[in-house]
Amino acid sequence: MLRVAVPNKGALSEAAMAMLSEAGYVQRRDKRELVMVDEENGVEFFYLRPRDIAVYVGSGTLDVGITGRDLFQDARVDHGAEEIMGLGFGGSTFRLAGPAGRFRSAEDLAGKRIATSYDGLLSRWLEDQRLDDVEVVHLDGAVETAVRLGVADAIADVVETGNTLKAAGMETFGEAIMRSEAIMISRHGERPAGTDRVTRRLQGVLVARQYVMMDYDIRREHLQAASAITPGLESPTISPLADENWVAVRSMVPAKKTNQLMDELYELGARAILVTSIHACRV
Repeated sequence: MLRVAVPNKGALSEAAMAMLSEAGYVQRRDKRELVMVDEENGVEFFYLRPRDIAVYVGSGTLDVGITGRDLFQDARVDHGAEEIMGLGFGGSTFRLAGPAGRFRSAEDLAGKRIATSYDGLLSRWLEDQRLDDVEVVHLDGAVETAVRLGVADAIADVVETGNTLKAAGMETFGEAIMRSEAIMISRHGERPAGTDRVTRRLQGVLVARQYVMMDYDIRREHLQAASAITPGLESPTISPLADENWVAVRSMVPAKKTNQLMDELYELGARAILVTSIHACRV
């Protein structure tokens, strides 16, 4: 049975469970449940702290996990685990921040102290930047007050809107250290039985969320132009109609472009244009 780690709380938890449910897996209903066995699909889910998931997978204790890319990199378990795919939610940016107007770039941090809860991730980045004389101060939880309390000169933290930093008189500076999202990870160099099935199902959910099915009727002489507008993933499905001068077309199109494509097709002469949601797919 495949053992899968799922975030038990925080921003990633609800979205991860929703995605797994869409992929056909049973999920817990009580937040106090730590383990959920999906016998039909051959998966055992373990609900763990997001920060610990990379460690469990990297050590080989669990087979697959969902966590943040920033948390995965911070755990420094590259030798034991690897990223399989991004999951399209939980986006955030890991950045440097300091008192407004004090710093312009990372080079200004020479000889300074940086407070962070992600010392593994930050230390690796500092090594890559060859900033050897910067001291990393590890703090658990919020680090926005570290500068005001004299613990550090700057901070490195996950930034979403930046409102919390502004409230503390801080601003981001320099290039982003990392752009993160929820990811699926597995043991490094091996894929336990069942891993590929989970991957395909989650990929199917991603596609289903990004695309819709579009159907329309078009005159044969405009079919080539219409197919260029809605090429589909492989090619559109073309079906003859009772009126031999017309054909029916079905194609997957990006959900974000639905109305634009409908306008283009209508101007080309397409009629009976219908759009339906995709709940699951395999591509």
